[in-house]
Amino acid sequence: MTFSRPAISPVELNTPLFQDKVPAGFPSPAQDYIEKGIDLNKLCVNHPAATYFVMATGMSMIDAGIYEGSMLVVDRSLDAKHGDIVIASVAGEYTVKRLCTHPIVKLEPMNPNFPPIILNYGVDEVEIFGVVTFSINGFQ
Repeated sequence: MTFSRPAISPVELNTPLFQDKVPAGFPSPAQDYIEKGIDLNKLCVNHPAATYFVMATGMSMIDAGIYEGSMLVVDRSLDAKHGDIVIASVAGEYTVKRLCTHPIVKLEPMNPNFPPIILNYGVDEVEIFGVVTFSINGFQ
């Protein structure tokens, strides 16, 4: 995994945000006006000093919308809780998985073709490196 961090004082970049929502079902008439601008830094980065980006590899998280090449926004200031998608180090190897704390503690892939990583406290070396707050994907 390659980790990168946002600039502490990023330049604000206001991009147009249209008021109307776009249905993913049937088309609707489009409105031709802009409500306000949106800065993706403000949308995706709540804690700049504790946030980093990492590129995902593999297909174990596709049911969570994380694909090969997804850019993940990770916040280290958040306490990981049951159900969060986290960046974890297991025995020195990084992985992105869903944290499950009950009925057993495990790191769960979001693809049925991959097995969970069952964690035994006191036995397994596990460290959480942050909670994934956004996945940014492109279309090819």
